[in-house]
Order: sequence, then C-alpha cells, then structure tokens
Amino acid sequence: MTTYVPPEVWTWDAENGGEWASINRPVSGATHQAELPLGKHPIQLYSLGTPNGQKVTIMLEELLAIGKTGAEYDAHLIRISEGDQFSSGFVAVNPNSKIPAMLDRDTGSRVFESGAIVLYLAQKFGAFLPENPSARTEVMNWVFWLQGSAPYLGGGFGHFYAYAPEKFEYPINRFTMEVKRQMDVLDRELARHRYLGGDEYTITDILTWPWYGNLVLGRAYDAGKFLDVESYRHLRRWAEEILARPAVQRGRIVNRTSGPLEEQLHERHDASDFELKTQDKLAPTA
Repeated sequence: MTTYVPPEVWTWDAENGGEWASINRPVSGATHQAELPLGKHPIQLYSLGTPNGQKVTIMLEELLAIGKTGAEYDAHLIRISEGDQFSSGFVAVNPNSKIPAMLDRDTGSRVFESGAIVLYLAQKFGAFLPENPSARTEVMNWVFWLQGSAPYLGGGFGHFYAYAPEKFEYPINRFTMEVKRQMDVLDRELARHRYLGGDEYTITDILTWPWYGNLVLGRAYDAGKFLDVESYRHLRRWAEEILARPAVQRGRIVNRTSGPLEEQLHERHDASDFELKTQDKLAPTA
C-alpha cells in the first residue's frame, strides 16, 4: 500500500478529481463572458436539479400551491459540467459559482446559497416559517443543522462512495459512519413529531427532504442497501409523506437532467411546462 505524502506546497492538478473534477477550481471569478437569460417573471432562478437545486424549486412550487402568485418563476438550466457557473453573468449573481442562485426583480436582490434562498422566500411570502418565536427557533435549529450536515452526505459520503476515481476504505467508512449518525438523529426526531421540529410542515422539511428523503428512499448514490435505509422507519415515513405532496413532485424535476425522461423538466417558465415540456415529450421519436 502506497502512503500519500503531501507536498510542501500544494498545486492543482485538474485531471486528478474524478468524474466531477471540472466543476471545481482553487480560484474564484469568471472564466468567460456570457449574460444570463431573463424570463418574464420577477423571480429568476439559475440552477440544476441536484438536491440543493431541488430545495428552491420545491419551495417555489409549494408557495404557488398555496396561492402565492408572486412566486411565479423562470427556472433556467445551469449545466455545471459545461462550466455555465463560471460565466460572468452567473458570477455576478453568485460569486461562489455554485447553484442555485436567484434574482428577485421585484426587490433588486440577488440571493445565493440554497438555504438563504429558501429563507428569503419564506420571509417574503410569509409562509412555511412559524411566527411564534419558540416554534421559529426550533425550525431554524434544523435549518442550520441541515446546512451543516448535508456537506458530509454529498461532498463526503457521496463523493467517496459514488464519484471518486478510486474506492478508499478510510473515507468511505468515515463518512458512512457520519451519514448513518445523521439519519439516526432524524429518525429519532421524527419518531416524536410528524415533521422536523414539530407538527407543522416548514422550510426545514423542504430543505432536508432533497438530501435525506432521497437518500432514505434509496434514490441517492445507489447506496440504499449499503446504508440499510430500511431500518430508519420514522425517517422513511416522513420521506414518503413529503414525496406524496404534488408540489414536491413538481419541484423535484425542475432543472433535472438525469433519471427517467418524464422526470426531467430542463427549464420551467410556466406551470403548463410540467404537462407539455418534460423530456419524454420533447425527445425525438424514432
């Protein structure tokens, strides 16, 4: 077994990063000039249907479902494998070059980081965030828990289990242990409450489901059996209940570019797009 010895000064090797090496760089800023497209609605979302992207589109669809017509939005596809996130237009909205990013033309605000976007929308529209200080604090506990925990799942477990160019026992064991601990935290909480942090559906459920709901339903990293997801009974009950919501079913397919064609709506500009413009309807017939 060869032991890696770090060099005295690290240098970047763009070829040494596996399947998704091209989406990260050790520097920030734009690599090319390109303007972002603009649609007809006040809210302009630039995203991809990853778990972080799904957080925002689910939130927007939930707002529309309760009659918040001001939440109508255009969702533009950002193909991170092709470097769209490094365009000058995207960097102007999110200097961190990560999806999702949002423009609200009603207020002139740029909003980046998925948690910040969902919280912004909850505050703007007065929905899915309790007014009672104690209840709101409990929700925010779980919001910050999710924002701190999900990187262990995606960047840690998901990377080393599914995407790294080689399988290494130590990081897989390390991140598997942490992910299972996180699922146990959620399972115990959901044994006590219908939703995370209480008995009301809130932004913490919307933020958490795309990561841990997909995971416990066996939809992430092809790791369901490996993680023994069937054993997290309360977490699975919650995940299935959230998935049954029509707004979640819509939001989870927006800007998605993988999976069954009927679950891919590359761009969303009108509510009718769910019926007319999923990839199974746009794909050429033989």
